[in-house]
Amino acid sequence: MSSRLYVRAGLVALATVFLAACGTTDTGSSAGNADVATGGRQFATADAETAKLGTDAEPGVFPRTITHALGETVIEKKPERVIVLDGGELDDVLSLGITPVGLASPESAAGQPSYLADKLAGVPDVGTTNNLNLEAISALQPDLILGSKLRADKLYPQLSSIAPTVFGIRPGFPWKENFLLVADALGEETKAEDVLNAYQTRADEVRESITGEPTISLVRFMSGKIRLYGNLSFIGVILKDVGLPRPTVQNVDELAVEVSQETIGEANADRIFYSSYGAPETTDESTVVGGPLWNQMQAVKDGKAVHVSDETWFLALGPTGAMIVLDELENMLAA
Repeated sequence: MSSRLYVRAGLVALATVFLAACGTTDTGSSAGNADVATGGRQFATADAETAKLGTDAEPGVFPRTITHALGETVIEKKPERVIVLDGGELDDVLSLGITPVGLASPESAAGQPSYLADKLAGVPDVGTTNNLNLEAISALQPDLILGSKLRADKLYPQLSSIAPTVFGIRPGFPWKENFLLVADALGEETKAEDVLNAYQTRADEVRESITGEPTISLVRFMSGKIRLYGNLSFIGVILKDVGLPRPTVQNVDELAVEVSQETIGEANADRIFYSSYGAPETTDESTVVGGPLWNQMQAVKDGKAVHVSDETWFLALGPTGAMIVLDELENMLAA
């Protein structure tokens, strides 16, 4: 098993935390603020358990044994026909310059992420994230399948009988650790570290471009609920890496906290970024944003509440999406 934890002087490894499901969490680790490399690695990790996964094989050398969320998988040679089962793994392989031979579609009608669409022409679907088509997967003759325990735990035996299968624990806040695991399976660990170092360099540049320390509030409208996103989320990790403070209610080691239309004032901060999951008409976004409580918040009065892309800020779950978020953060916070 590879040691995925590197320690900067003065930092202490934080407790392991991962979410059992999208709406539940355990408390412990601070996202984006755990162990940092000295020398080679310049980026932080967010989840100690996911960081333990991978391989101790020499970079690029096969065969190799990958320790992952559901055990160990031997990969005899460098994979050439990769199938990805979720958006995070899709972003990961494309960030490494690898086009999958098959991919699972999101459950929403929106289809594949638009920010990756130009790289996906002709790549066939193998079902949806929660309803995989095993026959379609097998017909593509993959030599590696990438997914997560949270999404496809029960199908692992069938998938692993088709091809070597490597699962992360869950998508979301361990996105950097998941990327490193994917890279280990592909023999691209050196490139992955370069990609994440470039990400952290860009995050530092964004921080340098911002005047002061504006608090950042993240509001996501969903069907039947409103969430304020915390540290244990993709976007929460990015904000931590940039070094931007959060309102107290959101500065928590959880995915999110829920509020109602009547308590939306808890979203107040110097800057508010909000989105809807799915079509806005299926959420309370229009009602809330057009209502008096939203418009009483100082950030809204000051024109500092901005609608952002849900597919990049909340669903991207990989380095390419993270870099887009950094660019947008810089542009919006400079205004």
